[in-house]
Amino acid sequence: MNASKNAYAAARAKSNGSITSEEKSVIFWILTVFTGLFMFWAPFQRGLFNGGTYDFERSIYSAMVWTSIILLFVAILAFLVFKLQETKDLLTICVFIMPITYVISLSNSASNYLATNMIYIQMLYATFFILGVILMKNKTGAVIITRLFMTSGYFIVIFGLLYWLGNGSFAGKLVKWFALMDGTNSNLYRDAVLTDSNGSRLTSVFQYANSYAAFLIALLLSSLFFIIKSRKWYIILPNAFLLIPTIVSFWLTLSRGAIVVIPVVFLIILFFFKMSRQILALIQLGLAFGFSLIILQKVTDIGLGLQKQPNAAESWHGWWILLLASVVFAGLSLAIQRYAAPWLERLTTRFDSKKYATFILPIAAIVIGVVGAILIFSDTGLKNILPDNVKTRIENINFQQHSVLERGTFYKDAVKLWKDYPIIGAGGGAWASLYEKYQNNPYTSRQAHNFALQYLVEAGALGFIAFIGFVIAVTIFYIRSYIKSSQEKRDLHFLFFIIMISLLVHSMIDFDLSYVYLGAILFLSLGGMLSNSASSELRLKPKSAVIHKLFPAAIGLISLVMFFISAQLLSANSSYKQSLEVIKTSKDYNQIVTPLDKAISLHPAHPDYLLTGQVSRIGLLLQVYNQMQKENPNDTKKSEPFFTQAQDLMNQLLKKEPHNRIVAMQQLNMYLLKGQHQQALDWANAQIPNYPWYTDMYEKSISLSVDLANQALSKNDSATFNTLLDKALATYNTVLSRIDSLKSLPKEQAQGREFAVSPTMALNVGQINYMRGNFAAASALIQPQITDKLDDQTNRVLIRWYLASLQKQGSKDQALLDKLIAKDPAEKQNLDTLLAATFPTK
Repeated sequence: MNASKNAYAAARAKSNGSITSEEKSVIFWILTVFTGLFMFWAPFQRGLFNGGTYDFERSIYSAMVWTSIILLFVAILAFLVFKLQETKDLLTICVFIMPITYVISLSNSASNYLATNMIYIQMLYATFFILGVILMKNKTGAVIITRLFMTSGYFIVIFGLLYWLGNGSFAGKLVKWFALMDGTNSNLYRDAVLTDSNGSRLTSVFQYANSYAAFLIALLLSSLFFIIKSRKWYIILPNAFLLIPTIVSFWLTLSRGAIVVIPVVFLIILFFFKMSRQILALIQLGLAFGFSLIILQKVTDIGLGLQKQPNAAESWHGWWILLLASVVFAGLSLAIQRYAAPWLERLTTRFDSKKYATFILPIAAIVIGVVGAILIFSDTGLKNILPDNVKTRIENINFQQHSVLERGTFYKDAVKLWKDYPIIGAGGGAWASLYEKYQNNPYTSRQAHNFALQYLVEAGALGFIAFIGFVIAVTIFYIRSYIKSSQEKRDLHFLFFIIMISLLVHSMIDFDLSYVYLGAILFLSLGGMLSNSASSELRLKPKSAVIHKLFPAAIGLISLVMFFISAQLLSANSSYKQSLEVIKTSKDYNQIVTPLDKAISLHPAHPDYLLTGQVSRIGLLLQVYNQMQKENPNDTKKSEPFFTQAQDLMNQLLKKEPHNRIVAMQQLNMYLLKGQHQQALDWANAQIPNYPWYTDMYEKSISLSVDLANQALSKNDSATFNTLLDKALATYNTVLSRIDSLKSLPKEQAQGREFAVSPTMALNVGQINYMRGNFAAASALIQPQITDKLDDQTNRVLIRWYLASLQKQGSKDQALLDKLIAKDPAEKQNLDTLLAATFPTK
């Protein structure tokens, strides 16, 4: 009741639709506290990465539960203060167009599970946008959200450096009460420092260095902005002091893409500053990067050593170096702002009224940047001041290095995918579900590494245009207001423009916005940008009070639906987690399936619950079926219901997840389990176009063709026999053609997964050649696959057919024959039988 009175009082006191700083409602503070908690909690849940499996979804569903509650508070507040009067009020409503486009794409979705998850995530984004609009209409709200972002960002930086400098255990203890910790060690946050082919890379909370670098771009440019806009020591000192650790962290990510992107974002931001601030920004950022480079080699070496062997003295050494550099730069930065900045302002005042004055320095910066890049990338020795790992990464920045070529392939494949789903897309998670069908070579990447293309394949042209149109509209509103506003009002919301432009630009070369935390921050920033924007009144302003209340009522209803759905999904996840715990201590079927069945009832057709997870309902049913078959092979009455139930669940799963390779392989295995070889062959052949770079489907197709050909031979059906062998050879030739196509890849680009003729494939095709009298071809194909592992049954069969093909050519390998017979004397009879066999000619 008091909350409603306060909100009503705030509504009465509002000016131009905004809540005054003097009279805040209780709801306003509830929303502010929630936003702050989210900024500290969400990053430590692996950034709420949308990984498309049950272990990633729990934190996202938790965020959705709280977001739905917050949306209800937003609806109450909007019911009291919202009026559809201006064009920006209409734009606030338009944020729901994006979830709607994902709902539309659901009808065409490649994965129902991933597509519905994206709808929920889009609703979360819409909520954060409206939060931004409401919270930052007044100065107090904008200041609080700004400080929350900066404080939480600096905490993430310090957290990452604690791991880099050997204090991971301490850092883990600080956050383990609310963070998602490593399952094997509850005191450690997993992969805060990640080692890959490029060496050790700082990832902090994100477990992915490139996305952490994108976040750091937004943070360090925000720090720079707060330094150059202020003369107050208590604002300059903390931001300047923490700018050095932020830039050092940026270097330690070893992100080549971020190194390329940061000058672009910085230049865009420069165009919004008057000349004095442009000069200050160039000086401060140049000095900050200079200080970071002075200490970078030492901090890098210490950190690399500490990753291998903890050493308290070395850790303190690293911290003292970092702290000393930060203190010196902070003092110098403060002196520049207190003494040089006023002088620069007086000196450049005459340029402020010049229309194109703000373009002079950014253009000059571009020229200087180009010259600097030439100096660094050419053999001038300038790059030798960098640590070896950073220098190597910079030297590899070119259009012919692996990651660039690989991303180019992703982008081409994404366009091919989009062409098949041009208007409404293939639903959320479309790239993860379908990329294997369209990929040019056998890479593995469930992310397209380009937000725009990934959005395009998910929501189609309709959804992409809606998103781009929305962002452009908000940006236009913001820039128009920025031009007309006072300096104080510009500064109040400029942080949100920095965040928006940083995340969007970097996401064009990586999957930063697959982190729901970063997506939420982006939409919160867009809301903050719109909240400060002036807009014209609607020409046809609704006069009826009912119309003004429709939007609050609608989002109130949406919040209740979201709460019910997200609570149900979270409960399902908890039940599945319980089944994982039960199976560690019990083998009792009923104890395991009870929580599992509850999870399935709450979240039907979840691929992990049914099949692809560590424990699955279909897997358990097939285990029971197999066990009963072994115990009572002639009594199918008891075992058959388990298989039938498994097949029924499989049919449901195939309808919802028609492009899941694990599901496709399990269906194939179930056909084989029932001895339905023709159905298995038909299924394998149907799936090959969906997974053209996986040899298992080709292998099964060829093996089944040979098996069915032998069955036809036993029935004297020579026509079917030869038809099946022809189809097997055609499948094999497809494999050879794809292997040959990989030779056209640039030498700098790795092909990805291995794609080659397998021993089983070689055996089957060798058998076909043998049966058709092509003995030389048979021996040439089989011989490279033979090993000295005579305990391996497949290897013994390979040797048998190889020896037979040699004898048919009038040759032999006596030593290999002796080894085979010594291992298994029955192989002599098997070989003689094979040599005596006759096969119908084509």
